[in-house]
Amino acid sequence: MTDFLIEGPADARFTILLAHGAGAPMNSNSMTAATAALVAIGFRVARFEFNYMAARRTSASRKPPPKAEKLIPEYRSAIEALEVYGPLIIGGKSMGGRVASMIADELHVSGKITGLLCLGYPFHPPGKPTSLRTQHLETIQTPTLICQGTRDEFGNDAEVANYGLSDQIDILWLEDGDHDLKPRKTVSGFTASDHLTSMATAVKLWTETLDT
Repeated sequence: MTDFLIEGPADARFTILLAHGAGAPMNSNSMTAATAALVAIGFRVARFEFNYMAARRTSASRKPPPKAEKLIPEYRSAIEALEVYGPLIIGGKSMGGRVASMIADELHVSGKITGLLCLGYPFHPPGKPTSLRTQHLETIQTPTLICQGTRDEFGNDAEVANYGLSDQIDILWLEDGDHDLKPRKTVSGFTASDHLTSMATAVKLWTETLDT
């Protein structure tokens, strides 16, 4: 049974389902801060954990996460378990968003989801810019918003500019943001709070363009 952390108004127009990244749980500082920003602007946000991460709460085991493809059934199960009363957007932080992106089109065609939201998409492993995880993003037909820092080690703005991504993908670039969207204030003049507010505002504007 999937356990959720759910925040935001029950009567929100959109529910956003988020999965965590490979190394941090659903209540990590990064996911908690992003959730708070989305809730503050009116979204209902549900977070869940994949089984390997949930197991870490009761075990000393630090097994690495399975390959993203292996987590697809768990993401599908979370969607089925979540009570939703309006349009649903799926996505997540880093790996969580990647897993969601792998099933987005089938769910969008069937009417189960309205869009895909990725917070720091892992376009490639750090230090391996040629090991791309973008093939399915070249043809994805689900309306997608990726919020990415310009210095993200999993794919920065200069690298991503050369990818042949689907025209269904919009990217919000956050100046000097890292993989958690955090900037260096002394470099950019922006704070983490500034970027999270920009992220939430962009998501709000993007949802207004979606067919529901």
